[in-house]
Amino acid sequence: MVSEDEAIGGNRPMANRDQPLYDQHVHSRHSFDSQAEPAAVVEQAQVRGLAGVTFTEHFDTHPDDWQICVYDDEAYSATMARLRTDFRDAIFVGKGIEICYQPDRMALILDFLQQHDFDMVMLSVHYFGVAAVHQEENWVGVDPIEGTRRYFETVLEAVRFCERLHRGRGRVFDVLGHLDVVKRYTRRFHQANEVSRFGGLLDEILRLCIAADVVPEVNTSTLRDGSNEPMPGVEVLAQYARLGGTAVSLGSDAHVPQNVGAGFDRALEMLATAEVTHLAHFVKREKRLIPCLR
Repeated sequence: MVSEDEAIGGNRPMANRDQPLYDQHVHSRHSFDSQAEPAAVVEQAQVRGLAGVTFTEHFDTHPDDWQICVYDDEAYSATMARLRTDFRDAIFVGKGIEICYQPDRMALILDFLQQHDFDMVMLSVHYFGVAAVHQEENWVGVDPIEGTRRYFETVLEAVRFCERLHRGRGRVFDVLGHLDVVKRYTRRFHQANEVSRFGGLLDEILRLCIAADVVPEVNTSTLRDGSNEPMPGVEVLAQYARLGGTAVSLGSDAHVPQNVGAGFDRALEMLATAEVTHLAHFVKREKRLIPCLR
């Protein structure tokens, strides 16, 4: 869905090149909302000193979104094959996908996932109930506290679904994207951030992530639009660690090459503060754990 790349991430390399870092949430022209050339995305990852980059092109099945979703697996796979040939062993190039959680479309989504190969599958929630969280008209007359509650209840529904699948067939979704993205829109439309009110709901969400073997993403895109914290912030990350969570995925949610890897230095500082010990990197759906350097 929508990710605002309003500020330029810059071309500085990571401060700590000894820490292997993978940006596992980027988009290119294979998503409806990006015009980025895939090769330029990989080149920027190299400039940043990243060990790899995983594309997560949108797969949005809501009836309103399906009309503009440009996902073409044949074309996307061909691009990934070319990039892996062109860049060879210089940098890891992953083929991922960002699935928009749609409870009425999950049978279609699961069938799609069975028929296609990915390095990593991300599940993201872009709706609160039946309304798109990023559309301003859906916030008219909605209290930001109530809207935040609705969003987290939808996320809880999504991770419950993941946990049920995990019990029956193993891990189906690898990463939960930007689990508190609602704060971007309550801040934008209501000048409010109500996430801290919902510790109980967040506990349930995080416990189910652990049970379902779904890794939360630390999404740094909010650091580029005026916020002082990624999604989620350090308090939620510390909550996750206290509940027994050990690993997260890093993602810039870049839709332009300049933002690949942006904000990762800040994210690493917050992970250390929260006592999250590992980063998770996915290759052919296998989870590989990388210790966070202190």
